[in-house]
Amino acid sequence: MLIYAFNSTGKTKLSVEYKNITKGEDDKHTGVYYNAYSEDLFRWDNDEENGNEDMKLEVLKSSLNPYFSSIIENPDLLEEKLSPYLPRYTYEFDINANPEIGIDAIRFSRDGVSNIKISRGEERIFIWCFFLALFEADAWTGEQDAHFFIDDPVSSMDDHNLFITANSIIKLIDEKIASKSEKRIIITTHHIGLFSILSDRLMNSTHKNNTKRNILSILNDELELKNHDKDVFLYHLYLMQILKECIANKEVMGYHFIMLRQLLEIISSFLGTGSIKKALEEIGYKENLEFVSNQVNSLSHKDARPQPADLNPKDAELLEDIFTKIQDTYNFITH
Repeated sequence: MLIYAFNSTGKTKLSVEYKNITKGEDDKHTGVYYNAYSEDLFRWDNDEENGNEDMKLEVLKSSLNPYFSSIIENPDLLEEKLSPYLPRYTYEFDINANPEIGIDAIRFSRDGVSNIKISRGEERIFIWCFFLALFEADAWTGEQDAHFFIDDPVSSMDDHNLFITANSIIKLIDEKIASKSEKRIIITTHHIGLFSILSDRLMNSTHKNNTKRNILSILNDELELKNHDKDVFLYHLYLMQILKECIANKEVMGYHFIMLRQLLEIISSFLGTGSIKKALEEIGYKENLEFVSNQVNSLSHKDARPQPADLNPKDAELLEDIFTKIQDTYNFITH
């Protein structure tokens, strides 16, 4: 199942709820999860008291620890996952003598310097690949093997890594579905590029009949999952539909300006320029172009969480006016 949702819609909440309702009778997990909480299992020990001489990435204790042995015993598995990202460091594990714990920490080296701290981006890619290696390990056979839930795997990666990550997910699906057809793999993402790539690849593969594409949104403070299998997912029309509904229901919130800006950027790109000013000018803003552009920029860089505050009536009227001008100019078909 492939699920698209804007940031802060509730993707992580969905993964947690799914984990809870799929627990077995003994209250044990029946699947494996990669989400925001996964990164929390890794914590830097910066060794401040010794001038950072012994920095390492500690692995906190969790239900996953007994399965780390599969990575220790198959070092090429993690290397294979990391290799496409071209890491500029080497690493080694601090291995605990107790196999139920497995790995205490990870140490990184670069250019002959040991115990370094890698960048935040490198760290997240490493953790993602660590979980990919766990997903593919044989240790799960018969345990926590009913499903994999992957939540926002490119939330912190740049577009350069997008295709690498998509390829790694497709490879995981190919191998795991082929070996165990009843296994479920659920992927959520806020990245329209990843959603589009995975959607296209899966719908043009042997997995087509088993692939479900959905849109996650919030309706009356409840998560709503809508099936999108029968439609072509066009991002600008999806944005138009959401804006149309929030205006009709008089529920314009601060984060809707982020969507409006994304829509203007798509139009600007089509017009051959990266500036939203061009799109605003095309839909009719002339004398007050600078003011409207500055307002959109300002309001779309506030907190992205879907909360009502911060929009006064004038700002809500501006969003509605821009939306109306876009629709009058381009006559997008929304349903």
